Amino acid sequence: MNKFIFISGGVCSSLGKGVAASSLGALLEGRGLNVRMIKCDPYINVDAGTMSPYQHGEVYVTDDGAETDLDLGNYARFTNSPLSKANSITSGQVWESVIRKEREGRYLGRCVQAIPHITDEIKNRILAVAREDPDTDVVIVEIGGTVGDFESILFLEAARQLIHESGKINALSVHLTLIPEVAGGELKTKPTQHSVKAMQELGIQPDVLICRAPVMLDESTRRKIALFTNVESDAVFVSYNVDATIYEIPLIFFEQKLDQVVLKKMGVESRHANLGSWSAMMERFAARNGKVRVGIVGKYMDLHDAYKSVYEALFHAGLEGGVEVELVKIDSSRLEEAESVESILRSAASDSGIDGILVPGGFGQRGINGMIKAAAWARTHKVPYFGICLGMQIMLIDWGRNVLGWEDADSTEFNHETRHPVVSLLEEQVDVTNYGGTMRLGKSESVAEPETLLFAAYQAPRIFERHRHRYEFSNSYRKEMTESGLRLAAFTPDGSLVECVEWPDHPWGLGVQFHPEFKSKPTGASPLFRDFIAAVRDRKQWDRA
Repeated sequence: MNKFIFISGGVCSSLGKGVAASSLGALLEGRGLNVRMIKCDPYINVDAGTMSPYQHGEVYVTDDGAETDLDLGNYARFTNSPLSKANSITSGQVWESVIRKEREGRYLGRCVQAIPHITDEIKNRILAVAREDPDTDVVIVEIGGTVGDFESILFLEAARQLIHESGKINALSVHLTLIPEVAGGELKTKPTQHSVKAMQELGIQPDVLICRAPVMLDESTRRKIALFTNVESDAVFVSYNVDATIYEIPLIFFEQKLDQVVLKKMGVESRHANLGSWSAMMERFAARNGKVRVGIVGKYMDLHDAYKSVYEALFHAGLEGGVEVELVKIDSSRLEEAESVESILRSAASDSGIDGILVPGGFGQRGINGMIKAAAWARTHKVPYFGICLGMQIMLIDWGRNVLGWEDADSTEFNHETRHPVVSLLEEQVDVTNYGGTMRLGKSESVAEPETLLFAAYQAPRIFERHRHRYEFSNSYRKEMTESGLRLAAFTPDGSLVECVEWPDHPWGLGVQFHPEFKSKPTGASPLFRDFIAAVRDRKQWDRA
């Protein structure tokens, strides 16, 4: 029988349930178990695809084209769990499915209710992931929101039912709470007690508590928490603030024996733990020497999670390159009216300016001209540049305007009347009016041209990365672009679409239509991010010499 672990949260949001769930998954994989991860989101949206990054952070894309919550990105970075549409369950999906079945008469005239029909739909989706692979040992289910939220109740009820039906040895409740620090540095346990009480009122007794705290809790505080929550004292763990990186958390939990306690409660024979890759990663972290500053020129700069995977991929690349990567966040709108782009780029950094420029993906016209200015500055000043999705399209617009002299060169996303639409809507998108899940999404093959930066990064002609976009390089401009020097570095297998462009006579100027950040891991950086940071590091060292 599969084992289930339900991760819930209390007191407040943004405590790090996703990181805690991912860290536990990494520990169980280190014990030789086959783990699957699921995120249950209580919002009514069918998926995260139509939400603004300011609402819910970045949209993480899976191989099969699911547009999901950013926590699936944590699962991918911490574990080897395969991820697909099935691993992201939202209230919107569940209610949509139940209502469709009712309309089709599949409930045979019965009154359709939240219990059992909605909870059965949730359980069936969780069980489908568990049964997808017969080798699956443990399914970790993270329930979004906070206990006490109206929106999460049916997911928690489904968890209660599965715990009851599976038996306590086969299904555990892990509850993450907050231990706040008040004036005078005193740590308060009362919010955790109330949070567990709220879980108990829903019929769920947490088996394991993870307490989010500013510091490690002493033994007496943990015993007090155990006493008032009916949790065994050896099952109270602490997720304290780390100065280094979130990738240290699996090792912190390992030191506290979280995995041993979970295995014991699930009746799984303790196995030898192999966390060598995590220890080696932390050794690389400690061995970094020097710092590079990468300017992220985008439009969603006020929320860190809006570009979560990009920032993490830069960190991973810094680990492989042996340097600390300082993120210099630059709102592209600031560059639009600036007389001197260089003054803003330099003043944005804390020291000597920017060593590299990255323009990430995005939608909409706001800040586009600022991104074009940043790309032109990087091109003319020989500063390493990395364009992702929109960032590649920005390179094309800059080339059209500032190299070929087409002042109105643009994307039809921003200007339908341009005489030089160097970027235009994909043919299959022309008549699309339903925007949810209809872009070019998911895993796709690109073929790299030899003797290009792209080929050098992957060391292979065939590249498989994930896409999320509606607009592409206009094929009618291939001739003018290439004759003026722009290098077309990759195409779809049939040659119909351009997937990568590179600047000539430049240390490292590259844009790709796909999103390599989604497959980067702390134990294995994305090839393009690795080479970008290496170019940034080498240029800075050359400047100093």
